[in-house]
Amino acid sequence: MKISVCMATYNGEKYVEEQLRSILAQLKATDEIVISDDNSTDDTIEIIKSMKDDRIKIFYNLLEKGFTSNFENALRNAEGDIIFLSDQDDVWLPNKVDTIVNHLQDYDLVVSNSKVTDEFLNVTNESFFSIFNSGPGIFKNLAYNTYYGYSMAFQKKVLERALPFPRNREVAFDIWLGFVAEITGKVKFINETLVLYRRNENTVTTIKKSDRPLSGKLYKRFIIFKYVVKFYFKTKFKNA
Repeated sequence: MKISVCMATYNGEKYVEEQLRSILAQLKATDEIVISDDNSTDDTIEIIKSMKDDRIKIFYNLLEKGFTSNFENALRNAEGDIIFLSDQDDVWLPNKVDTIVNHLQDYDLVVSNSKVTDEFLNVTNESFFSIFNSGPGIFKNLAYNTYYGYSMAFQKKVLERALPFPRNREVAFDIWLGFVAEITGKVKFINETLVLYRRNENTVTTIKKSDRPLSGKLYKRFIIFKYVVKFYFKTKFKNA
């Protein structure tokens, strides 16, 4: 069984080495970290190359610039049977990989809890799940998404079912993977804290409530729901 850790990087020179070392310490020699870089203008790539670890594979995002396309590029180049998603600036706790792999014996996709920290890894909240009441459920996550990529891992078959990703960028890749796993298999949210989820000025995702107008929020949910319904009926008719 091979593990692929998919990471999207962009100007992550400040924290990327610390994160990579926390991951590499948990991987076997046959595992891999697949990095897609979105044309960083700092020393991100030079720092990664200087680590001289053959398990790290670097690709460059030639798709539409942005977070979702960058992750999609990494995922399409992953060779593992089990796939983890990773941000460039967090820190994985030592038991993350083994804990998740054990749960993936019984589930198709697993979401783990984390501790929220500031940029210096001082804990500001002991439980990410407690902030949003994280858990499975399509309607629950349509109302407020709790599928955050950095905390997700899944079997390769989930990715195969999810591709091609919706081209509408209202549908983020992580919520799409979560919904595909719910429709076609079994999802588990585990309360164990396995990541130090670092918040800093360059963090892409946010744990603050969106200031997007209500019309924009409703439009986003309508678009996601449309894709989910289409996928649901396509899957059910295919298996009928």
